[in-house]
Amino acid sequence: MTRAFKLGLTGGIGSGKSTVASLLAELGAAVLDADAIARAVTAPGGMAMEPIRQAFGADFVTPAGALDRDRMRRLAYADPQARGRLEAIIHPLVNQEIWRQAQAAEAAGQRCLVFDVPLLVESAQWRSAVDQILVIDCSPQTQIARVMARNGLDRAAVLAIMASQASREQRTSIADLVIFNDGISPAELAHQVHKLAPGFGLSLTHTQRTLAH
Repeated sequence: MTRAFKLGLTGGIGSGKSTVASLLAELGAAVLDADAIARAVTAPGGMAMEPIRQAFGADFVTPAGALDRDRMRRLAYADPQARGRLEAIIHPLVNQEIWRQAQAAEAAGQRCLVFDVPLLVESAQWRSAVDQILVIDCSPQTQIARVMARNGLDRAAVLAIMASQASREQRTSIADLVIFNDGISPAELAHQVHKLAPGFGLSLTHTQRTLAH
């Protein structure tokens, strides 16, 4: 079995990380999305729900049996200890599932595995687990504007989320590669991703080569 190239992908909220993940998927990468897995384990019937109910009480579970995200978000950003308790429940489940998916993708012949992990910087395991780390970067002002427009959050809520994440300097300090996604068009962002793709074991189709040049 040919060993897949393992790329760690991260960036602050509003950086455009998810857009880059989609572009890499279009080029044939298997994207392992930690956020999507976290949503699955906190959905009705998800593996995290009973431990969450026991740790936080029924008030944090919706009538359908899912995590009450708005209530938990308010608690987690107000109380770091509560956030730590929640992460201690969710993170091991996400980690287990992301590696299960990675092994299945590699066994299926995928040449590039993209670990789309928002908290990649904060988790020491990732530096040694991946071949390279790609950070999607932009200014804090751009992050705030994008998230306010996209999520309908006020400025204070966005700042609270940003404060809970690694700093811009921490992210770029561990990066092997950085894309500065600020003040550029979607086409230019795609162009930058396409330029990097061969280094990840991804081949551009003729159409994609035309777009990239």
